[in-house]
Amino acid sequence: MIRSALLLALAFSLPTSAHAEQKILFDFKKDGDTSGWMIEDDGVMGGLSKGRFQLNNEGHATFTGNVSLENNGGFSSVRWNFDPIDVSPYSTFVMRLRGDGKRYRLLTEATPGARHYYQAEFQTGTDWQTLEIPFKDMTPHFRGDRLEKPNFPGKTMTQVRLR
Repeated sequence: MIRSALLLALAFSLPTSAHAEQKILFDFKKDGDTSGWMIEDDGVMGGLSKGRFQLNNEGHATFTGNVSLENNGGFSSVRWNFDPIDVSPYSTFVMRLRGDGKRYRLLTEATPGARHYYQAEFQTGTDWQTLEIPFKDMTPHFRGDRLEKPNFPGKTMTQVRLR
């Protein structure tokens, strides 16, 4: 079993501007309600991984758990679905997080019920860090396989997921 933990906040920004405008997608300290965030583990295909998502005493969202490779498993994710929003004025995901030194993936869907998602991998450190992931670097995938489609167009968004 591999134990992992991730603390985070999510935003969008326009990093090309000296006065970068930001839209906060979810502020865990302000909103405080994580009931719309759902865990999806490899149990959907027989795996034994278990993830948890909650607010800690400092008001930070924590994604923790154990990932197991048994029974063809190997993933745990947390996702938040929302009504489609226009993200065309923005170009980058900005995440404020503290991790465990492991690699994670940020995934997004452009439209409700999409048959594919866009993803980018990132490395965490054990200190607080701010990561910027340009929309244009998010590649299309379906069930882990890279698709021959254009990268994330950055027009609309209806889900974010961390895996």
